[in-house]
Amino acid sequence: MKFRTVNPATEEILNEYETLSPAAIHEKLNQAAAAYSHWKKTALSDRCNALRRLGKVLAERKEEYARHITLEMGKPITSAVAEVEKCAFAANEYADRATGWLEPESVQADGLEHIVRYESMGVILSIMPWNFPFWQAFRFAIPAVVAGNVSLLKHSSIVPACSMAIEEAFLHAEFPSGVFQSILADHDSVSRLILHPAIRGVSLTGSTSAGKHVAQQSGGALKKCVVELGGSDPFIVLDDADLEWTAKNAALGRLQNCGQSCIAAKRFIVHKKVGDRFTELFALQMRSQVMGDPLDPHTQIGPMVNRAGVEGMENQVADAVNKGAHIVTGGHRVAGKGFFYQPTLLTNVTSDMEVVKDETFGPVAPIIIADSDDHAVSLANNSPFGLGGSIWSRDIKRAEAIAEEIESGAVFINSITKSDPRMPFGGIKESGLGRELSHFGLHEFTNVKGYNLYKHGG
Repeated sequence: MKFRTVNPATEEILNEYETLSPAAIHEKLNQAAAAYSHWKKTALSDRCNALRRLGKVLAERKEEYARHITLEMGKPITSAVAEVEKCAFAANEYADRATGWLEPESVQADGLEHIVRYESMGVILSIMPWNFPFWQAFRFAIPAVVAGNVSLLKHSSIVPACSMAIEEAFLHAEFPSGVFQSILADHDSVSRLILHPAIRGVSLTGSTSAGKHVAQQSGGALKKCVVELGGSDPFIVLDDADLEWTAKNAALGRLQNCGQSCIAAKRFIVHKKVGDRFTELFALQMRSQVMGDPLDPHTQIGPMVNRAGVEGMENQVADAVNKGAHIVTGGHRVAGKGFFYQPTLLTNVTSDMEVVKDETFGPVAPIIIADSDDHAVSLANNSPFGLGGSIWSRDIKRAEAIAEEIESGAVFINSITKSDPRMPFGGIKESGLGRELSHFGLHEFTNVKGYNLYKHGG
């Protein structure tokens, strides 16, 4: 099957690709299994050194790799470079920390010696989306391979050049052939891979519907899976917040990657005492963003990934307006070539609107007024999602008390939600299962194996 990639800023066709045949995919899987038989026996110190080489490759070739990101999915070039730099940082962090994080643990029990070891599992299939094409692939692959596993990456069909560049980076870093491979595959081929006995685990980042489907398939085959899915993160503004600074961060948290992020701030829950002033300041920040050619280093907001993304924003905004919402700024696609949609701010928002109920994957921000701290918590938790969230206040103790009540995998006080290789990342409810990053993510695709020694005879 052939498919084309399109530059979302110009609507020009970039390239044409063909998915691999079932026989070619099976050969890739055989290569991965053969590579695993050797890689799992490679000393951990050597695997860590390979990560250091990977970090160096990513740092040295960041502009080249960033250009792939920008052309295929529209991320502004400065943000694309920062994404590749973050991947290099993660490689170096795991190179430095993996030995400690994989250290065997001694346990006191009824025998002479009891040890827990973290051992590799085998070939892990990763299924990744287009919106952070390097970071999301590497945040899975780095801990997986340093633990002794090998990986097949099935990336989004929107970013095949990125997918192949990621495999190239591993080869440039002198990882053995077969340890990390990219495959261009259709959905039927992916389903067959999940069920194949050589695949020992599956990691998916994507939509909630895709996550449920993959989790069902993986569970039916008794395969370990980690799924990082959608989010509708609350951004809670208390009445004692520094409003100008908070409004700047609100725009950053909503508009980063043109709002196409699972951990973007998506529901702005604002204390009624500061609702009008915060709305005014937030609108100023939304209007001030520079939208344009993503290859221009001055551009802050690029296009959405495709026409369907723009149409999704139009439909959600229309739904909100039909139900009584007010457009403060934005509210329309940009005329001309490219999939551009104006940064949009909505007020008079209610819980029955799609911009509140569903994940809004674009530059649209709804403001919801809260009467009290308890009301803010209730509004924040009134969602099927539970990925991240943030609270903005000068009173840290007050913010911490609210943070304890928020139903999410992570909460940030006076910071936008973000991922960090030193901290666990993942969600609850319909935002997913399992964790990525930190030692928690490193252990997800390991066999936690107990060694138990007892005295022989009397």
